[in-house]
Amino acid sequence: MSNLNFNQMKKLLWIFAIPLAMVACNQPAQAPEAEEAEEAAIDNTLSEAEAADGWMLLFDGETPGKWRGYNKDHFPAGWVVEDGTLRCIGSGRGEAGALDGGDIIYDEKFQNFELKLEWKISPGGNSGILYLAQELPDKAIWQSAPEMQVLDNTTHPDGRDGVHSAGALYDMIGVDQNKVKPVGEWNQVRILIYKGLVEHWLNGEKVVEYHLWTPEWNEMVAKSKFPQYNPDWANVAQEGFIGLQDHGDDVWYKNIKLKKL
Repeated sequence: MSNLNFNQMKKLLWIFAIPLAMVACNQPAQAPEAEEAEEAAIDNTLSEAEAADGWMLLFDGETPGKWRGYNKDHFPAGWVVEDGTLRCIGSGRGEAGALDGGDIIYDEKFQNFELKLEWKISPGGNSGILYLAQELPDKAIWQSAPEMQVLDNTTHPDGRDGVHSAGALYDMIGVDQNKVKPVGEWNQVRILIYKGLVEHWLNGEKVVEYHLWTPEWNEMVAKSKFPQYNPDWANVAQEGFIGLQDHGDDVWYKNIKLKKL
């Protein structure tokens, strides 16, 4: 190589560079896995994989869509669509709520399904995700439906008790208080319901599993507060509404998706 002149060396470099450039041009700009992750990261949309797998989008981030008030025919003023989220405007009045607040439901009943969503809570805040709910005159939604608790464990008094902490099957199956992310951060939820099997997943970890309509279920219910409000509470319906609770505190929900099983 030492005997080559400058022009000969440039020619050799071009000879090697052209095949390398051709190989580089034939490479995909981004691996498929990275493209899918980027697509899935867009809030309130379905990725191509989710759409192909039969997932439904229950909230588009822009309008209430099919969400309405429990035992109401409209979307209550106590909730707003804000910055791509469903936000409950905290009234500070607990479950009494604002004048036109209250729980909201998605206006379609589901039986066997997987639900996933994200939530974040305000300091000291309380809310809940209810499923298999029925609309009963003069009764609150929780008087017919199991609830996955949404809570600021660090400040709200319910956080002292595992059966009322975030992720819990409210008042029946507790979850360690450290499974939830700090106030202001998004928590990822999955709820699976299939022929009586129910699972609660919080931030990628299964935290609750139980079976409806079994002797063990009936025993749990009997020890809870629910029979005093509805003697038939243990007989949860096979099909019902999904609800989000107004407990008087600011709470935000997004990326609400469901797949029928």
